[in-house]
Amino acid sequence: MTTKDKSASNRVPRETQGGGVVIVGAVLAGLFTALKLAPKPVTVVSVTPFGQGGSSVWAQAGIAAALSEGDSPEAHAADTIGAGAGIVDEKIALLLAREARNRIEDLLRYGVPFDKDLEGHLDLGQEAAHGARRILHVKGDTAGRAIMAALTAAARATPSIQVLEGWGARDLVIRDGQVAGIEIERVNAGRFAPRMVLEASAVVLATGGSGQLYAITTNPRESRGEGIAIAARAGATIADAEFVQFHPTAINVGRDPAPLATEALRGEGAVLINGRGERFMRPLHADAELGPRDIVARGVYREVMTGRGAFLDCRKLGLELPSHFPTMFAACQAAGIDPRVEPISVAPAAHYHMGGVYTDANGRTTIEGLWACGEVASTGAHGANRLASNSLLEAVVFGARVARDIAKRVPSSAALKLDVATAPIAMPAAEPDSQAVQKLRQAMTARVGVIRDDTSLRSALGVIASLERSAASDPRLDNMVTTAKLIATAALLRKESRGAHFRSDYPEADPALAHRSLLTLAEAEAVRTRVRAPRWAASLSA
Repeated sequence: MTTKDKSASNRVPRETQGGGVVIVGAVLAGLFTALKLAPKPVTVVSVTPFGQGGSSVWAQAGIAAALSEGDSPEAHAADTIGAGAGIVDEKIALLLAREARNRIEDLLRYGVPFDKDLEGHLDLGQEAAHGARRILHVKGDTAGRAIMAALTAAARATPSIQVLEGWGARDLVIRDGQVAGIEIERVNAGRFAPRMVLEASAVVLATGGSGQLYAITTNPRESRGEGIAIAARAGATIADAEFVQFHPTAINVGRDPAPLATEALRGEGAVLINGRGERFMRPLHADAELGPRDIVARGVYREVMTGRGAFLDCRKLGLELPSHFPTMFAACQAAGIDPRVEPISVAPAAHYHMGGVYTDANGRTTIEGLWACGEVASTGAHGANRLASNSLLEAVVFGARVARDIAKRVPSSAALKLDVATAPIAMPAAEPDSQAVQKLRQAMTARVGVIRDDTSLRSALGVIASLERSAASDPRLDNMVTTAKLIATAALLRKESRGAHFRSDYPEADPALAHRSLLTLAEAEAVRTRVRAPRWAASLSA
């Protein structure tokens, strides 16, 4: 339930007065927004120690930008639209591609050490479904870590940015139909955790993705879909929730999260084979291993499910693997694999959520005073299937746009003077019930995964309903269950296959459904009880 005006509530011992700008999330999108808002005072709320956690740190592939001779933003936008399987917002894709150069220049000024060739020019790589070499890397597969290190240093040196570490968002405060602040709570503080309200005239959700809703994922523990749940409870519209991208080449060694064999390996010539040594992608797509991620993920999934297994063969890349792809190589070495001499066992893993809080081109949500950017948002740039290396780009492009919009619409205000010495309040432990989480994650992987159908999706909604009772007293589990409900409901309603959403009972795309989906939490709950369907699904049969 959305947090209402709590000025008279004894649940929050002390409110922090202010009315400034609060950004929830201290990874790429959040930090970039904060930096672009300078010198306007900003408070950044971070669950993890500053500069740690979040999928941005783990991003290996790189960041896309049309910078080479012969390439163009229009070509980049066309590739983005092509990968998105018919529902990309073409204006947003073009905006994203055209603003890429300026954002790369920002990152260079912040000190990001992108790879360069011997002549000192940016070294651009090739990745799947890109028609040109336009991917900027750092040491092959450490782009996310390097970008975050540079932005963290820049933020620490910016006096207008203050960071509240070890706190997580619980609920938005809504007054008179608009955001008036956000309730936050101390994480990992045991049963008696302090809680307080930050009053704000602008709140930016930059909380990341939802991969941890799945049992097999490349996402860190913090990627639980909490931002989507918080916004949805406040009444925000959620877009394209059914579209969860599964990375085809997670390293299959039983780790949680699963380490990633970056797409750049296939861009440099690594191939996919099964246990018989056969290149199984050749019959499935003209570009074989460099086909769109959804097609490659399904190809890998089928080989795994048949028992033949799927393997990434990097042997032809030779002895330079440790220096060119150090993150991947270290993960393999830790698992006792030497990718220079043996193929790597791989499997699809939940990797990126194209869906999220519905926003416009400036990151505004459907709730006044609430913005969103990064993976938690759904801008329309990715459609049904994100083009490789567009996620980091989207985070900085829309982070800058959010900052510009807030600077125009929100008057300057003093920094919030934080007083976190709130009295302890009895509440559940910060970590959700492990058995319930395991049950949810297994259900999402088995029933709302790479391949879905009506029976599996209805079954998943049944599991979610069974968990809602225990989630009522467990805020973090409640967030996970809420976002899972939105994903599964949207997947049930889209009776076709498109991009990352593949239904074996509706294996073809339906031209009548070549548009984005919009869903509120109230509509999702009504669908579950078969009262009514959301607006966008009105043309579908019951």
